[in-house]
Amino acid sequence: MEISGVISAIVIGIIIGVLGRLVVPGRQRIGILWTIVVGIVAAFVGSAIASAFDVADTDGVDWVEWIFQIALAGFGVAALDRVKLRRR
Repeated sequence: MEISGVISAIVIGIIIGVLGRLVVPGRQRIGILWTIVVGIVAAFVGSAIASAFDVADTDGVDWVEWIFQIALAGFGVAALDRVKLRRR
């Protein structure tokens, strides 16, 4: 993977993290940095899952890949929020 691919993955991860946070109802008690980290991880894992199902490279917008990524980000944000809530 080239540096431009890594940078674009980070930018897409930020967007995915924010969208994942919007999907989770209520107030989340995690910071923006954790949201970005969850989004980046969800973007990479969601892309891998989409590639495994052979839906990563389609003509036009890859809606199924985005759905995988946003769902994983929402799950990650909710899980991290629960962990943070228990520590308090």
